[in-house]
Amino acid sequence: MFSILLRLNIMKNVMEKGTICVEDLEIGMSRMLERQITQNDIVLFSQVSGDKNPVHLDEEYAQQTIFGKRIAHGMLTASLISAVIAEQLPGHGTVYLSQTLKFIRPVLPGQLVITSVIVSHIEYSNRRVKLDCKCKVDEKVVLAGEAIVLAPSRKFD
Repeated sequence: MFSILLRLNIMKNVMEKGTICVEDLEIGMSRMLERQITQNDIVLFSQVSGDKNPVHLDEEYAQQTIFGKRIAHGMLTASLISAVIAEQLPGHGTVYLSQTLKFIRPVLPGQLVITSVIVSHIEYSNRRVKLDCKCKVDEKVVLAGEAIVLAPSRKFD
């Protein structure tokens, strides 16, 4: 049963991928991504980013911290927002202009992060789109922010 649900989630995310041009965007449009953060994700992110803080990689060290155990990099969680924006809303051709982030709770290895992006404001004349962004674990917000992007347009494609 779990594998069927997993496949349905993967299919759902794949079906939502694509580019939505600014001319077709509407306030309230949303897209989401579900991803379980694995130990391998944390190790790879550490290698790519150069952030080798032992709170992410060393269980013995992490036990002595405020968290009491290893946690995922905050920016690894934030990168899921980028994935939704780049692949789904608005999608390919989108250019990041700014992103605010508020880290509310840690994400632990093995947790399922549900990332949502919602269109909150559109300036059609200059293709600027404001997106409300959230990451949740067990229905609790772990990260919240706002992105401003330059959306693709049919006029320039």
